Amino acid sequence: MMETAKRLEGIGEYYFSQKLREIDEMNKAGKQVINLGIGSPDLPPHPDVIKTLHEEALKPNQHGYQNYKGSPVLRNAISKWYKKWYDVELNADSEILPLIGSKEGILHICMTYLNEGDFVLIPTPGYPTYRAAATIAGANILEYELKEENNWFPDFDELERNDLGKAKLMFVNYPQMPTGKLPTRELFVQLVAFAKKHNILMVHDNPYSFILNDEPMSLLGVEGAKDVVIELNSLSKSHNMAGWRVGMLVGAKKRIDEVLRFKSNMDSGMFLPLQLAAEKALELGQEWHDEVNKVYRGRREKVFELLEELNCSFDKDQAGLFVWASIPSNYKDGYELSDTVLHGSNVFITPGGIFGSAGDKYVRVSLCTTEEKIKEAIQRIKAKR
Repeated sequence: MMETAKRLEGIGEYYFSQKLREIDEMNKAGKQVINLGIGSPDLPPHPDVIKTLHEEALKPNQHGYQNYKGSPVLRNAISKWYKKWYDVELNADSEILPLIGSKEGILHICMTYLNEGDFVLIPTPGYPTYRAAATIAGANILEYELKEENNWFPDFDELERNDLGKAKLMFVNYPQMPTGKLPTRELFVQLVAFAKKHNILMVHDNPYSFILNDEPMSLLGVEGAKDVVIELNSLSKSHNMAGWRVGMLVGAKKRIDEVLRFKSNMDSGMFLPLQLAAEKALELGQEWHDEVNKVYRGRREKVFELLEELNCSFDKDQAGLFVWASIPSNYKDGYELSDTVLHGSNVFITPGGIFGSAGDKYVRVSLCTTEEKIKEAIQRIKAKR
């Protein structure tokens, strides 16, 4: 009998993949579930971005294989974008690697650097893909807990008490998902110093820095960071292009060359019209982000109302596409509250436990649906109180 590879042991189907099937069955039964779980932007990209894709795709010479390192046009646009918004200098020829979505970059990094027996520092709560990718690569997971009382920042004293001799990578993510916590300059300086002290490659996942945040920051903005940091970024959230799968890996030339050794064996480059449309997106100015964030601010206020109706508590100063909230004491965990709301009110909110054990007493609500739908969700919940 054919068996799956050992590398998949402990890797289950992605939670949302399972839950969406359940929601689909409920919808077939006429439940009309309002999905406030997944952070897939429902707003479109800028019209000029769509126009560029259309015009470039009509050209007969745009459909062949592309450079494994991406088009120079896109790499130059990324370089200018990092300088404009993050004040970070990047060499477009050697320090930028476009990705088919930043999620693939997480696995590429793990497969490039990790051997069986290596340790990876993974945050809890945190994006589940960090754990899955490290496990697939054969590494051991060393969780570090983020606590509300510590502003959802790593406890460096606690980290130092671990045996870090075999630790090779550390994943960090600010603005943090799922908690929405914004970084500080001091935190970023501490992360770089920690990585240098322990010879750890720090992987900063940075897709949320423009959503409900007036001061985008890059970990590469810290002096000397390129020695120990590589950063992932994406147009999925900032430019409403999640399905377009346009991301980037940035860092020192040596790191880019190393990851390219793996990535170049996995794909044959990104569709050129997509890259040229991404260039157009990266040229958008402050007015674009202001327009998008105005919509999200209105939705966030309604999500606050929904969470208050559920007697949850939360910090109103959160960034990103979600609101993170602690559950009332009469629920065992976020799963129980989520299922109660789903089956009682036909509204889906995400249980915080899917992001690690430190999220068990929390839920997360997405801003990726209209104010009208959120208002309807509130009314459904009120009707069941």
